[in-house]
Amino acid sequence: MSVSSGASVVRGRQAGRAEGLTLLLFTVVAWGLNWPALKLVLQHLPPFSMRTASALAAGIVVMPLALLRGERLLPPAGQWRRLLVASFLNYTSWLGFVSVALVWLPATTAVIITYTMPIWAVCLAWPVLGERPKPVHLLGLLLALGGVAAALGGGAGPLRPGTLPGAAAALAAAVLFALGSVVTKRAPVALPPLALVGWQILLGVAPIAMLAALFEHPDFSALSGIDWLALGYTSLIGLVLSYLCWFRALRLLPASVATTGTLLVPVIGVFSSGLLLGEPLGAGQMLALGLTVAGVALAVRR
Repeated sequence: MSVSSGASVVRGRQAGRAEGLTLLLFTVVAWGLNWPALKLVLQHLPPFSMRTASALAAGIVVMPLALLRGERLLPPAGQWRRLLVASFLNYTSWLGFVSVALVWLPATTAVIITYTMPIWAVCLAWPVLGERPKPVHLLGLLLALGGVAAALGGGAGPLRPGTLPGAAAALAAAVLFALGSVVTKRAPVALPPLALVGWQILLGVAPIAMLAALFEHPDFSALSGIDWLALGYTSLIGLVLSYLCWFRALRLLPASVATTGTLLVPVIGVFSSGLLLGEPLGAGQMLALGLTVAGVALAVRR
């Protein structure tokens, strides 16, 4: 290899890393800001109706994009069951339980609890994948659980009505999403990224749409201009554009860098919810956030 060609390779790698870091930063900021946006819309729409509207809008955008990119849209024969399981664990559980948690909890508390999911992924990888957790991972679990306890004590208050149902919903979202990540790793669906996301959004929202139709009576006319912007954000940015950037960043960066970067999501979620929604940002929230981020940082170590 000549000196000039070697220099070109180095410049290409540097450019790719710079692009990857930029996309990663956009992704974590977009995911973090998604929390106050969701909470804002939930003040005017019931949870399942809100999630149905945002997910359907996202799915309608993603599938044509996959077609334009020339991606295969249908999974191979025999993998529909895998796709249904992945859709339920990755999207039905997340869309549903996170929305319910945000009804009962401040966004600053809900984001801390749900972002314990890497901890649960490490724990579930033992029975599902045979990956035994290391002592440092167990320490991370203890720290994260301390963060959850601090979030409930400093954010919602352990004795306030609704704290425990909201916390249970947030934990259910975290555990089921972690299980989906582990199960998908063991039995992946052979589809390109966009098509896979599109199918999971549309299939995952189907049970939520049924619940919305049966039990809720949304009044979309009650939404203000800001509410519509927030709903559009959760649909097009939170569920579509951010995932496009995430998949691209994963191709350009080491997995360890990308995973560590996601630790910024709960930080941004907590502070943006406090600033935009006026939710409390006291010592309890800061302690909970610090414990949770430290625990997750230990959990993602190899």
